Amino acid sequence: MDSYDLLVVGGGINGAGIARDAAGRGLKVLLVEQADLASATSSASTKLIHGGLRYLEYYEFRLVREALKEREVLLAAAPHIIWPLRFVLPHERHLRPEWLIRMGLFLYDHLGGRQRLPGSRGVDLVRDPVGRPLKESFKRGFIYSDCWVEDSRLVALAARDAAERGAAIATRTGCLSAGRAGDGWRARLTDGREVEARGLVNATGPWVARFLDRGLGLPHRAALRLVKGSHIVLPRLFEGDQAYILQNDDRRIVFAIPYERKFTLVGTTDLPFEDDPVKVAISADETAYLCQVINRYFRKQMSPGDVVWSYAGVRPLYDDAAANASAVTRDYVLDLDGATGEAPLLSVFGGKITTFRRLAEHAMAKLAPFFPKAGRPWTATAALPGGDMADADFDRFLASLQAKRPWLPAELARRYARAYGTRVERLLAGAGKLADLGRDFGGGLYGAEVDYLVDQEWARSAEDILWRRSKLGLHLSAATQAALKDRFS
Repeated sequence: MDSYDLLVVGGGINGAGIARDAAGRGLKVLLVEQADLASATSSASTKLIHGGLRYLEYYEFRLVREALKEREVLLAAAPHIIWPLRFVLPHERHLRPEWLIRMGLFLYDHLGGRQRLPGSRGVDLVRDPVGRPLKESFKRGFIYSDCWVEDSRLVALAARDAAERGAAIATRTGCLSAGRAGDGWRARLTDGREVEARGLVNATGPWVARFLDRGLGLPHRAALRLVKGSHIVLPRLFEGDQAYILQNDDRRIVFAIPYERKFTLVGTTDLPFEDDPVKVAISADETAYLCQVINRYFRKQMSPGDVVWSYAGVRPLYDDAAANASAVTRDYVLDLDGATGEAPLLSVFGGKITTFRRLAEHAMAKLAPFFPKAGRPWTATAALPGGDMADADFDRFLASLQAKRPWLPAELARRYARAYGTRVERLLAGAGKLADLGRDFGGGLYGAEVDYLVDQEWARSAEDILWRRSKLGLHLSAATQAALKDRFS
């Protein structure tokens, strides 16, 4: 029977982050995920590394400060999949007064020790080009900074880093049950194995309470509140690299973000969810709601028939008894179960992508008494795979790649650089022309990339590649997607 220091159940961002941190401290780690990495909540976000400007309204100052500090750390650690984004906030007096927004933006600029991003400012939407896509009624607004992230790639890279530091990553492998045995845990996995581990981490996201109840047979103290967030993808609504943050009469906000060059990502909703998270899907009402918000602000009008893709996810939030789903805290709670001498169980409630690294540090701090030989915190200055670029300068890196490999089409070079960063050299190893990249599936997808994702990033199906390791599903023809599916059949 294989033995580990730590068994991590759940291959979303929190599970991958904890596995990475623990492996880097010298622990022997096994991460198991019942489906694909980032197959649930962690690939269904609004894809932002942000402090959460609206959380200031709910006095979540600690969370916002931590998230803003992490925004700087992650931007340096992964400049290929994380980059700055300017947000335009059109002002409507009857929703939030100007003084309140200015105060919030002042706090946002200064709470987290901003270094790399420009600060906020007011903007004349009549004269500034960012106002052109908006209706004429919007005269004034504000601009501030946050960051974009390729969310599911962030999970894959955290898992890749964990593996390179010694962790075993087992996708398509669930944990059927586990129980304390002696001074450790014994777990049964869906691949037929039984494994032992000194400690167990329950990072199953929306399933965290279910796993405690059914997988471990343990009562749980912390309450979980499931909130559904849905997004739609529309044909590109506006020119420019800026995003928009739109206020609605229900006091929710909706983002409109440039997406995959040809599209605009719009979201999110916040609705209570009580069904099986596997069955989550956007509703017709949510689609209509998001289109309505877009039509309120933009000159270009959209209808549900214009939606080219949509997705929904379930956020597993710690239940702080807030009446409104939008007001439920996005902070996390780490629940440690285990008396002195007893095998530890750490369950993760809540959290957000931006703070995954700090969550992992806090998780390891709670587990430290059980692993006295574990190393010290290390992730604050460590690049994620592919992020080790000089001065975290993506543009310089891209220019270097194009100079070294002029045979790569410009669009393909940029996509490779964004997806793989410095790891692109591994993907392109030995190639001197396009023909060397293997089978041409069409649309810029070649065999070398497919093989790399299978060998290095646990891709096991066409869906893994088209919708989680990339968003090529939005771009490739039906014939190309069918050819890729045949590759895995």
